[in-house]
Amino acid sequence: MARQAPATDPAQDAPEVTAPKHAAAGIPALLHTTQIAAAQMGAARSVRTLLKLNQPDGFDCPGCAWPEPEHTHTAEFCENGAKAVAEEATLRRIGPEFFAEHPIADLAERSGYWLGQQGRLTTPMLLDEGATHYTPISWNAALELVAEELKGLDDPNGAAFYTSGRTSNEAAFSFQLFARQFGTNNLPDCSNMCHESSGSALSETIGIGKGSVHLKDLYQADLIIVAGQNPGTNHPRMLSALERAKRAGARVVSVNPLPEAGLERFKNPQNARGLVGNGTKLTDLFLQIRLGGDLALFRALNLLLLEAEEKEPGTVLDRAFIEEHCHGFEAFAEDARSTDWDAVLAATGLPEQQIRELAGMVLESEKIIVCWAMGLTQHKHSVPTIREVVNFLLLRGNVGRPGAGVCPVRGHSNVQGDRTMGIFERPSAAFLDALGAEFRFEPPREHGLDVVDTIRGMRDGKVKVFFAMGGNFVAASPDTEVTEEAMRRCRLTVHVSTKLNRSHVVTGARALILPTLGRTDLDVRAGGPQQVTVEDSMGMVHASRGALKPPAADLLSETAIICGLARRTLGAANTVPWEDFSADYGNIRDRIARVVPGFQDFNEKIRKPGGFALPHGPRDRRAFPTATGKANFTVNDLVAPEVPAGRLLLQTLRSHDQYNTTVYGLDDRYRGIKDGRRVVLLNPQDAAEHGLAEGDYTDLVSEWADGVERRAPHFRVVHYPTTPGCAAAYYPETNVLVPLDSTADTSNTPTSKSVVVRFEPDSGAGAAGSATA
Repeated sequence: MARQAPATDPAQDAPEVTAPKHAAAGIPALLHTTQIAAAQMGAARSVRTLLKLNQPDGFDCPGCAWPEPEHTHTAEFCENGAKAVAEEATLRRIGPEFFAEHPIADLAERSGYWLGQQGRLTTPMLLDEGATHYTPISWNAALELVAEELKGLDDPNGAAFYTSGRTSNEAAFSFQLFARQFGTNNLPDCSNMCHESSGSALSETIGIGKGSVHLKDLYQADLIIVAGQNPGTNHPRMLSALERAKRAGARVVSVNPLPEAGLERFKNPQNARGLVGNGTKLTDLFLQIRLGGDLALFRALNLLLLEAEEKEPGTVLDRAFIEEHCHGFEAFAEDARSTDWDAVLAATGLPEQQIRELAGMVLESEKIIVCWAMGLTQHKHSVPTIREVVNFLLLRGNVGRPGAGVCPVRGHSNVQGDRTMGIFERPSAAFLDALGAEFRFEPPREHGLDVVDTIRGMRDGKVKVFFAMGGNFVAASPDTEVTEEAMRRCRLTVHVSTKLNRSHVVTGARALILPTLGRTDLDVRAGGPQQVTVEDSMGMVHASRGALKPPAADLLSETAIICGLARRTLGAANTVPWEDFSADYGNIRDRIARVVPGFQDFNEKIRKPGGFALPHGPRDRRAFPTATGKANFTVNDLVAPEVPAGRLLLQTLRSHDQYNTTVYGLDDRYRGIKDGRRVVLLNPQDAAEHGLAEGDYTDLVSEWADGVERRAPHFRVVHYPTTPGCAAAYYPETNVLVPLDSTADTSNTPTSKSVVVRFEPDSGAGAAGSATA
């Protein structure tokens, strides 16, 4: 039996700090995986469960969206994937007696870590208006309550339907279908807060908002640029792919404001070199860039490529590709030639010689892949930055051929699949036409609300019902105090969840918690045992089959909850066979096959081990479904965050014991932090200039155009080798500092990687088990 959940909430007010590591994984990762799994699942259950993780006959990891290799290893999981599974497959349980013991006021004071450690939810729970405790409610009564509240709205747009990236394709398709039959496109999702900038830029430049590479392309590449990403913590299995690429001759360039252990050296725990040797050195060149300087870097690289072509015409650029497949080259080239080196060096913080060294590596490489994550997508100028990355790749024909392309690395395990299934507040006319024709109704055409606009809508009293399919919306969103106050203005908040989190204790006038099956759980419906499907970060779709006994006998899947709610809300005369959908998810896949391109013979295709690849015109045949019919070069002004004197630029980031807002533990092993999360990483020179010594405590205060003071109190100062002028601290603790209205142009993504902050004397507040920690 697993150990009990912690009875007390750790204070987190005296973290231990040691030197950061210079290698990832190895024996420490094995030991930590074993400890976490045993504590949550017990030894025998851990072995049985983990050996099914990411296997063709098993279940997909509920963590990141990194793809599975063609030939899976017996242990096809990483340390953080094992943590995610352990959290879901835990033997700990939360029933009505827990909520009877803990009033909502008590739970609201607990940290996110403590809430998550209590275990799996087993019973639908209602917090009635004015009540002090959640109390149990039957499934039928709970779904009827939601249906009645929805039907009582004056306008369908008074409801918002949020989706987490862990939702399956079948649940996501059903969810968006229900919302649109109800009459709204208010379908915010976690993409809005992470890779929306990637989708916006890629849709404009290559015609599809997804990456253009498969896993095998990394093994064929000559050069892999990893920008604004920390795979050692966020996508650890990527390290295995980089190791294999290195063995095949690829060189790796890391572009990041912080040195990251996983990109320095990888000790693969699946071979002797990783367990007892020095592992594999991954990075050949490290560019320690200033936050937000990536646009300037790629613009400089593009200038250098153009200059090299002018010196030796016909030897640098892929002229045939540009002339046949691209649009806008001349305007782009004219603008690129005007690049100001002083502006580049100021924006990047890099020496010119280092940028030229990278350009030399580019000229020596025929096949290049650029990978990126949140470090590029969460700035005001994120969309232009990614457009400039595409310019860089187009110049040498590095889109649409083996070993080359764009590789946005997504975090949530099915966030890309959710978008493919129609979870989008701005759906295409073609998708709505196909959906309407298949189910004989007219979908709403007015664009709906994304995450930021949903918060504004709740704040302004326009969104009255908030329904979340998974996730932890309150903790994940920016401007924590504004988000929480907006949530409290709702008439009803509903969260479909496996475990307790902060969003369950920041509620509308009434609140429901609807417990659900997880990826690891056996799902048996009227049609027998069910399987679901997911799409990984590289456009591969495959099946996922849970096998564990569910935490409660009457627990419903996300799909069953949606179908039950839809029947009650839309009525018996509705054109969707919700009963059939709920009974057998194969019926949903048959309909997906007729609505979503690339899913023909869906049920047949997922029988193949490893799944199938979705079509991708730019990758498959260099066909670019853009407005011009070609890949578009773009003109992007050289901009970077402006930081007033006496201030620093802060990025929010994950610890190693964390997956987004799910906190597995209070350590960040690779960065040398133990037993605490309220730390701010500062370059020693910056710390000295602000009068902050190692071990001091300080308040972080963000500054933005609205003049509102946003404060994160009581953070321990940690001297760290960050880029001068740049600081870092963990989220969700520092989401309070991100202004709601500070968003990326075009994508409306919160600017969580470029927050201007100052330091003020420690107020001492929030030291003991901060409620947002």
